[in-house]
Amino acid sequence: MRYTPAGLPALNLRLEHESQVAEAGGLRTVKVVVKAAAFGTLAERLAKQAIGSVWKFNGFLANARQGKSVVFHIQDFLQD
Repeated sequence: MRYTPAGLPALNLRLEHESQVAEAGGLRTVKVVVKAAAFGTLAERLAKQAIGSVWKFNGFLANARQGKSVVFHIQDFLQD
């Protein structure tokens, strides 16, 4: 947990996803890791969750400050 210059709680984290999808008549395992960020009371709630627990996240994608990667901005989350 960190705090912005304005004193707003902020949490930088990474989300990991793994699933299987049908492709070309077979199953393909898909894995992805995405940088994510949460702010305010949402960041405080998220910081209390166990690492590795399973959640569904809502939010939006935006370029990182340097513009070379993508960051998922978390707006809400629910236990899966």
